[in-house]
Amino acid sequence: MIKNSGQSRLSELYNTKLRMQLQKTLALKNIMEVPKISKIVLNVGVGRDAVADSRVLGPVEKTLGTISGQAPVRTYARKSIASFKIREEMPLGVCVTLRKKKMFDFLDKLINLALPRVRDFQGVKTKLDGQGNYNLGIKEWNIFPEADVMGTEKIYGLNVTIHTTATDDRQGLELLKSFGMPFKKS
Repeated sequence: MIKNSGQSRLSELYNTKLRMQLQKTLALKNIMEVPKISKIVLNVGVGRDAVADSRVLGPVEKTLGTISGQAPVRTYARKSIASFKIREEMPLGVCVTLRKKKMFDFLDKLINLALPRVRDFQGVKTKLDGQGNYNLGIKEWNIFPEADVMGTEKIYGLNVTIHTTATDDRQGLELLKSFGMPFKKS
């Protein structure tokens, strides 16, 4: 009988193996200094489509919820912009913040299932934001197996932000490499 510990595969790998390897690689004295992933934020902006028809957000919410495994939240305009016909508090997109088990499950799915499905995939860029966090723009959300099944009429892009506790880009890059993020060969 297989005992389920309640942890995802990547979480268990990080706690048992990767954490000690990162401590040696980054030459950190204390194991508590080793960077970790704190959260992953997924964001889909529909912009002009939502301005023309507010019912567009329903299928987008449903698809993002299926991809992430968690109910998304609508995002609203902060300011009115007359030239774009946007009013304050108008819904323009959806986002979801993943933590703990769902975060590691999504990261595993992103690295091992979704990114290899990208046509002519050469790897993702190695540029971080200066504080150890990583942003990844995905042009079509149908690289996720769940999105193909949903059969929405329009395909949207997806922004994935991986927040880490790293103090600089070098630590963040080493952390993501240890999880197997397919970076471009330089």
